[in-house]
Amino acid sequence: MKRILAAFLLAPCLALAQAYPNKPARIVVPFPPGGTTDLIARMVQAKFQEFLGTQVLIENKGGAGGSIGAADVARSAPDGYSMLMVFDTHAVNHHVYKDAPDPFKTLDHLMLMVTSPSSLVAGTAFAPSDLKGVVAAAKAQPGLVTYGTVGSASSNHLGSLLLEQVGGVKMLHVPYKGGGPLVQAMLGNQVNIAFISTPLILPHIKAGKVKPIAVGGKQRMAVLPDVATLSETFPGFEQVSWFGLLVPMGTPKDVSAKIHGAMAKALAVPEVRQKLIDGGFEMVASSPEEFLRFVRAESDKLGKLIRDSGIKVE
Repeated sequence: MKRILAAFLLAPCLALAQAYPNKPARIVVPFPPGGTTDLIARMVQAKFQEFLGTQVLIENKGGAGGSIGAADVARSAPDGYSMLMVFDTHAVNHHVYKDAPDPFKTLDHLMLMVTSPSSLVAGTAFAPSDLKGVVAAAKAQPGLVTYGTVGSASSNHLGSLLLEQVGGVKMLHVPYKGGGPLVQAMLGNQVNIAFISTPLILPHIKAGKVKPIAVGGKQRMAVLPDVATLSETFPGFEQVSWFGLLVPMGTPKDVSAKIHGAMAKALAVPEVRQKLIDGGFEMVASSPEEFLRFVRAESDKLGKLIRDSGIKVE
């Protein structure tokens, strides 16, 4: 009788544990539509929700380099129904924005999904067509050559600061609210140059709407074989973007494991994988532990650069 009673009392708990997911979930993309993070989310959405077993909606909540969307997820119930897909600003926002959530106290890191070498591109109205020409123009006109970013301390901001350092130049920072607005600014020749993730800007490079100056990986890219790397001009200079998946801290381990597993399966689907590779992404699909170590290292390294450069919110 006691066993029957214990089983009866335990049944609701087991049902709850097995119930996830039983309603639609969401992925918050902390940037406006049209950026690379948004692009990745939409590329994996269909297969991810298929493997997770529920509808997964994408919500764009841009602002403050991704901090606003991250704070929204950090405040959400840790039940697996709110997820966050981040760009590399995730590792540095807490060094810059006072309202940014501490990524190591409010969010659980699930997976480093993909990485992508950035491309340094120039507007068609800007005369230089290679990296040496860009540096020469910046030296001839100190503070007048403009570079666009998705906000203070973003990877394209930090990459531009490094370009200033290695090139011995000073340029003018023009921040935007996300990759989509930044691309539109480049297409409209509103800024001279920008580091932009290759998958996002590649169609416009191929269409001749922007000029490729250099790519940020260790080697030239198969999709842009004639474009030199940054390191061919400045040895050791690289610029790579990364993208990952998180949930609110305290999300049950079994739920997090199910989300991780569904995303890993989605990234492994041949057509999804090939689409990402063709777009210039490199597959990672890390473990949660690997992702957390990676973000801590990025935060420590780039936090020092931010402090040394005196970066302030603009």
